[in-house]
Amino acid sequence: MSVNLPSPLFGAVEAGGTKFVCAVGRGPDDLPAVTRFPTTTPEETLARTLAFFREQPTTPVAVGVGSFGPVDPDPHSPTYGHITLTPKPRWSNVDVAGALREGLGVPVAFDTDVNAAGLGEHRWGAAQGLDTFLYLTVGTGIGGGGLAGGRPMHGLVHPEMGHIFVPRAPGDTFAGACPFHGDCLEGMASGSALEARWGRPAAELPADDPAWPLEAHYLAYGIANFILTLSPQRIIVGGGVMRRPRLLPMIRQKVKTILNGYVKAPTFDDLDAYLVPPALGDRAGVLGALAMAQELA
Repeated sequence: MSVNLPSPLFGAVEAGGTKFVCAVGRGPDDLPAVTRFPTTTPEETLARTLAFFREQPTTPVAVGVGSFGPVDPDPHSPTYGHITLTPKPRWSNVDVAGALREGLGVPVAFDTDVNAAGLGEHRWGAAQGLDTFLYLTVGTGIGGGGLAGGRPMHGLVHPEMGHIFVPRAPGDTFAGACPFHGDCLEGMASGSALEARWGRPAAELPADDPAWPLEAHYLAYGIANFILTLSPQRIIVGGGVMRRPRLLPMIRQKVKTILNGYVKAPTFDDLDAYLVPPALGDRAGVLGALAMAQELA
C-alpha cells in the first residue's frame, strides 16, 4: 500500500541591508510562515533568523539566502557565503551561510539578493521561459543580476551593476552619494542619492518634482548600457524607488531616445513588454531564495 508523504518544506532568507525577510514553504501560493525584521547587528539579526526556522513545526530540508553585498558566491572559495567588504557597519566579512548551516544542520544556497530575485522571477514571474534576462533593483542602493545563458550571473565575483559610470545630465553638479565612487549610477540614482540630493526620501518627493526626470536620465543610461553589453531578452526593474508610477514610463522613453533605433529585435519593439516591473512584486527576493533552496536540495 502506497503512502502519500507530504512534500518537503524549504527555507528562504532575503537578507537586505535594511530588513531581513524569512519564510518557509514550497512556492508563491504555499508560504505557511513569513517574518520580517530590521537588519541590526550581525549577531542579533542572524540569531533572529535562526530562531524563526527553529520555531517551525518542521525543519526545512535546505535554506536559500539572497544577500545584500558585496558577497562571495563561489562555492569553491574559503569565504563562500560571506558578505565581504560592505559599507554597512559591522557586516564586512560576516559568514551568513555558515551561521545558518551550522545553526540548522541543513545545506544552504547563497547568492546576491538580485540574483535571487531574478531566479524567483524566472521560476514564477516575469522571466518565465527566458534564459538571458536582467533583474535590476533601485532602492537604498542599486544592484543587478539575473541569468545569462540559463545560469546565474557570476564571474570574477558577481555583477556590480550599480557601480557603472553614466553621463552626467547637463548642468548637474551633485557630487554623488557612493562612498567608493561618488558619481557612479548608484551614487547618482539610488534612494540614498535621491535623499542626499533633495533632502528628503524618494517617497516624499511629489510626482511633478524635477527629481524624477533626472532620475529617469541616469537609470535610462544605465539600462541602455546593460542592453548593449548583456543583450538581455527582458529587463525587470524593481526596488522601492520604482514604486513611483510615472518613473518607469519615463525611463522607457529615455532608453528609446538614447538607443535611437540601433537595437533591432522583435521583442524589443514594445518597450512596455521589454522593460517591466517584477511580476512577484516585493516577494521576488524571498521567493527566489526559496527557489535556490529547492535547486540545492
